Amino acid sequence: MYEAQTYELILKRMLERVDADLDKREGSIIYDALSPAAAELAQAYVELEINLKLFSAQTSSGDYLESRTADYGVTRKAATKVQRKALFFGKDDLPLEVAVGSRFSIEQLNYRTIEKISIGQYILECEVAGSIGNQNFGALLPIDYISGLVRAELSDILVPGADTETDYDLRQRYLQRVRQPATSGNTAQYRQWATEVPGVGDAKVFPLWAGPGTVKLAIVDTEKQPASSILVNEVADYLETVRPIGAAVTVVSAAAKGINVSAAVILASGYVIQAVTDAFSTALEVHLQEMAFTGAYVSYAKVGTLLLSTPGVIDYTSLTVNGSGANVALADEEIPVLGTVGLGV
Repeated sequence: MYEAQTYELILKRMLERVDADLDKREGSIIYDALSPAAAELAQAYVELEINLKLFSAQTSSGDYLESRTADYGVTRKAATKVQRKALFFGKDDLPLEVAVGSRFSIEQLNYRTIEKISIGQYILECEVAGSIGNQNFGALLPIDYISGLVRAELSDILVPGADTETDYDLRQRYLQRVRQPATSGNTAQYRQWATEVPGVGDAKVFPLWAGPGTVKLAIVDTEKQPASSILVNEVADYLETVRPIGAAVTVVSAAAKGINVSAAVILASGYVIQAVTDAFSTALEVHLQEMAFTGAYVSYAKVGTLLLSTPGVIDYTSLTVNGSGANVALADEEIPVLGTVGLGV
């Protein structure tokens, strides 16, 4: 809005207000007196432009965005700790009991047992919040001495850890609150309630799915993957505390629809097929995550565009998505997830 208010323009306007019979050339007393003032005014316009952008949620960021969204009860989600399944074995590979609170490490991260699932199976929580706890799998090393322990393995992600909510995600939740007012247990409010639960990335609401007074929600985790049973139960328990009286609420995980892609590609000089496959797989996975609960099908044309946009790909032939050259339809509760990617030359 104030981009045109430059130092040169402001100084020109100021000099035009001075009588013509006075010396206004560069180096004159009048010019040298007005020049610093023009520079300060130009800087003030720059800061005013910045403040205008910080005032709007569409262009704001950081603490300023939080101040804006807080007026509508939308606050930034803090980082959360991952909950993982771990397996413990003793002599002869028999399941082993361990004490709740026992600590283990893997790749410089520490985990603590917080709950027993069954004999030899426990829920571990990472001691560091964030998505970093989702990354490692395999052998655990005990920090505390555990009698009889022969082997310990870190396996499934039960509730994924999430990093501190980004400006983009906070802005999207704010815009959802403003543009789709949540009230009286409407669809927008059920989605709002579900996404308030730590670990939930999004939710899709099906009102009256089994008749009057019934509501069904399908949820995904923060990585836009099907939710674990633990996360589903947490959402269901929370909704029981906020739902309108008389509503029968069912919470399920979204169903994964694997997207398998194959094609023959023509590579640019200096590129190898494995590096191109990895880059395309990453781009495709991001695209599929963005589609969770937002599209009715995976576009064959979009997949082709992503492939052509991959560094090192000049052209392609024989592209198939789930075995055909057509769009892949998604059911109401399905989300697309990355399956296999097979690129050849």
